[in-house]
Amino acid sequence: MRNVDAAGLGIGDEYPPRIMGVLNVSDESPYKPSVFDNPGEAAEYVDRELIDEGADIVDVGLESANKKFEVLTADEELERLDTAIETIESVSGDAVFSIETRYHEVADAALSRGFDMVNDICGFADPKMPEICREYDVAVAKMASPPDLKRPGAIEAVDDIYDALELNGLTDKTIVDPAFGGWSEEKTIEDDQETFHRLREFRGYGLPILVSINRKNFLRSVAGRGTEDALAVSLAATSMAVERGAHVIRTHDVRETKDAALIGAEFARDRVSSSRSDLSVEELDITTPREAGRHLDRIGGDETAAAQSVTRVFELEGVSSDNRPALTTAADASGVAVVTGDRSDSILVIGTDGAVDRFADAITAESSALQYVAAQLTESYEI
Repeated sequence: MRNVDAAGLGIGDEYPPRIMGVLNVSDESPYKPSVFDNPGEAAEYVDRELIDEGADIVDVGLESANKKFEVLTADEELERLDTAIETIESVSGDAVFSIETRYHEVADAALSRGFDMVNDICGFADPKMPEICREYDVAVAKMASPPDLKRPGAIEAVDDIYDALELNGLTDKTIVDPAFGGWSEEKTIEDDQETFHRLREFRGYGLPILVSINRKNFLRSVAGRGTEDALAVSLAATSMAVERGAHVIRTHDVRETKDAALIGAEFARDRVSSSRSDLSVEELDITTPREAGRHLDRIGGDETAAAQSVTRVFELEGVSSDNRPALTTAADASGVAVVTGDRSDSILVIGTDGAVDRFADAITAESSALQYVAAQLTESYEI
């Protein structure tokens, strides 16, 4: 996993999860507590509610990305930039300042006047954006979006997110954002929930991951909560997101989110990761063959190897003595281990997804009971 340096702030597996607090200088932004048009008041808010509460990064938005509002032009965003600049110049605390924009002209102006990184909500739909970020050698969060400056995050299918993140390439300091939220009419709550299930896949880029899930609909719907009552579900999801590989959490609830992120990091599974000057060894965080397939694609490897990437263990109960010889025969032919014990009638089936798939094929031709077992084994995973 490549770590990213954002103005001296390390982001990646080697560092604690980073918290990105939000400031808006756009009157139309829906979250009013974070909206300011007075630089002094905005700076006080940043110090008190963001940096003092634990924000590592302050993301400053010049306009609302809500799809119900007209998109500002680059010139209109630039008219609001002075307020943002005066704000960060008045802040007394220490943080990395990120400009949220879709336009390279705005990014250029902001970076030249004191901002440290870019949050591109249109994912390099402006093809000059990566050039600007490389020129200034800054970190850039890249949200998955179609090649359209007026439709940030409007990806219509989960499978399209991965390809969208490759639009106009990646810089050495890119942080990928899979675009949670209702950015288009086509995107559903179920799409966001599937994206969250598949969050580890985005580690396949070998780059840090940013998630913006605070009080989002796909979490609120699970518990039947409104926005004001959605802090608890957001914090639960934050811990899970960090455990699944997220490195930056964008939020309005800084203090609570930081605590939740630290819990996720503390109890994530330890994996081997070491390096010396000429060699490194890293155990990848893989739980499904599809996740392995992303890493194989990154290195240009044989993607059929993904089926051998994850070992599964199943416990079978109620298998009759008449059916057990068929299991042993199928195990020998497929490469799974079938294990019985002397204290239970249970049977453990242990193998990679590919081996389990071959095992299931072998027993399907047997009794109806083993046909049922085969169907359940293959139902549990995706090759």
